Amino acid sequence: MLDSISIVTTSGSQSRPCLIAGHKVVIDLSGFENPEIQSFDLVFTFKHAISEIRNHDYNWLPVTGEHVASGFSPKVIRLSNGIFVQPNFAGGIWEIKKKQPRVLFWRFNPKDAAPLTVYTKPHNDKKLAKANSNISFPENPALLFSAKNAIEFSRSVYPFSAIACFTDHCDFDTPESLQLQREFFRDCGVKVTKGFFMNHFSKRADNASFENDAAELIAWKDDGHELAYHSLSQSIKTDEESFGDFSGFVPPFPDIPTWIDHGYQPYNFSLYQSSVMTDAVYAAKLRSKNIHTLWNYIDSGTATTGVINQINPDDFTLGRFYEGIKKLKFSDRAGMMIKSIMFHYYADEQLVTGYKRTAGHFKKLAHQKKISSLVPLFQNIIKLAGPLFKIALHWNVHKNKPFRLAKYAPVFFRHRIGADDFYVFQTLEMVDFRKALCSDNINKLIFENGLFIAHTYFSVPMAYHTGRVFSTPDTIDAEVSKNFHYLGTKIKEQKIWNPTLNELVLFLNNFEKILLDVDHDGTIIVKQAASLTYRTVN
Repeated sequence: MLDSISIVTTSGSQSRPCLIAGHKVVIDLSGFENPEIQSFDLVFTFKHAISEIRNHDYNWLPVTGEHVASGFSPKVIRLSNGIFVQPNFAGGIWEIKKKQPRVLFWRFNPKDAAPLTVYTKPHNDKKLAKANSNISFPENPALLFSAKNAIEFSRSVYPFSAIACFTDHCDFDTPESLQLQREFFRDCGVKVTKGFFMNHFSKRADNASFENDAAELIAWKDDGHELAYHSLSQSIKTDEESFGDFSGFVPPFPDIPTWIDHGYQPYNFSLYQSSVMTDAVYAAKLRSKNIHTLWNYIDSGTATTGVINQINPDDFTLGRFYEGIKKLKFSDRAGMMIKSIMFHYYADEQLVTGYKRTAGHFKKLAHQKKISSLVPLFQNIIKLAGPLFKIALHWNVHKNKPFRLAKYAPVFFRHRIGADDFYVFQTLEMVDFRKALCSDNINKLIFENGLFIAHTYFSVPMAYHTGRVFSTPDTIDAEVSKNFHYLGTKIKEQKIWNPTLNELVLFLNNFEKILLDVDHDGTIIVKQAASLTYRTVN
C-alpha cells in the first residue's frame, strides 16, 4: 500500500522504518523522543492515488485542491483502489494536495495551527507565536487499512449535530443590561459563557463588576451560564497594583476555569512575558485559581452572511467575506474588506500595526483636527498600499485562499507554560447578529454539522455597530431577537448543541483519548471511544 514513509523537521527529511502487521503500518519513532522538537510532519507516499477524503461535514469529497483535516474533523481517506485509510488516534492534522495525489501529510503543530498573540512593551506591539507543544502519543502513530470500513466520531453531545458556543466580553455591561441580557437568553433558551470584571475600576461609573453586582452575576450562574474572568478590571492600574490584584484575588467560585484577556492588563496571558513574572510563577498563579483555559485575541475571521462555521476553512476567505457584506454601502464595505485583509488574510504583525496607526491618525485628523497627523497618516497609507494593490490586481488568485490563522481550523489546543499544560481557544468574531445568526447561517451550520466559538460584545451601545443586540439601552433589536429565538428552537430540537466553553473543552478533550485498531479480517475497530459517539463509514 505504501511506497515510502519519511519524517520531516526543520533540520531536514529522513526515512523511517515501520512495522507492517496485517492491515496496519506502525511508524517507528524510536530515537526521535526529543522534547525540543516542537513540530514535525510524517509524510506517506501511497502506491495508489487518494481519490476521496471524509470532509469536516462528514461527507465524502473528491480531491480537488488542498484539503485539511484538523484535530476535530474525520481523518479518513479512500484510495483509488477502494481501500479506506485512517490513523490509530485523532491527534495532529492531515493535509492532502491535488498536485501530490499519492501523498498524505500527517502534521504535528505546523506553523499557524496553534497561534498565540504576544504583546511586547513598551508600545504593546503584537507578535504571533506558536504554542509550546509537548508532542506525545498514546501509541506509536499507525495507519490502518481496510477494504470494509472506517470510523468517525461526533464532535457533539447530540450525535453529529452542529455546535454553537458564545464567549461574551463584558466591556460595556451595566447592571441593567446584564439583567436584560440574562432574561433575553432565558427566553430564547440559549446559554453563554459570560465574561465579568472582578473589580470595579473603570472610566465608566456604571460598568458592571462582581465587586458591585455579585447578585446579578450569581443569577447568571444559577441560570446555567458559565462565568469567565475578563481580566480583573475594565481600566488599567499601575503595574504594582495590577500584579497585586492578580496575585491576591480570591475566586468567587471554585469552578471558573476560563480566562479571557482584556485590554493591555500586565498580568494578561498575552502580556505577562513582558513583566518580571516567570512562566513557572505565572502557571502556578493560574493553577491556584483553578484556571486552565485561556483566550488571547485571535479570531479566525468575522461572522457575516455565509461565514459561520469555524471548522470550515472555506468560510474564511476574502471572496466569502465579500459576498457576505456586498450589500453594505461602499464606504462600510471598503473599510471592512481592508480590515479583513490586514487582520485575517495576511495576519502580519507589521501590517496590523500599520493599519492601527493609520486608523488612529485618521481619527485625530478627522475628529480632533490635528494637522500634525497628516504626514504620518500618508506615510502609513503608503506602507499599506502595496499589499492591498497586490490583492486587488490578482483578486482571482487570492479570493479563495483560507485566511492564515483559519487554514488549520484551530478551535482549542494545548499550550505549556512552565511545567503545566493549559488550553487556548480561538474564536469567531461576531458583531452583526442580524447577519451572523440569520436563519440561513444557522441552517448552514446545521447542514455542515459545523461549530463556532463566538467572540461577542452583547451590550455594545455604539450606533455604528449595525446588527448589535440592543437597538436602544433597554430594547433588544427585533431582528436579532428573531434570530436568537430561531437558534433556541434548533437547540431545543437538538439539531444544535449549545455548550458553555468549559463544557465544550471538556467534551472535545475526549478526542485525545480515541484509539483505533484493525482486526485480522481487515475491519477497523474502536479500542477506546472515550464516551464519544461514533459510527461506521462504508
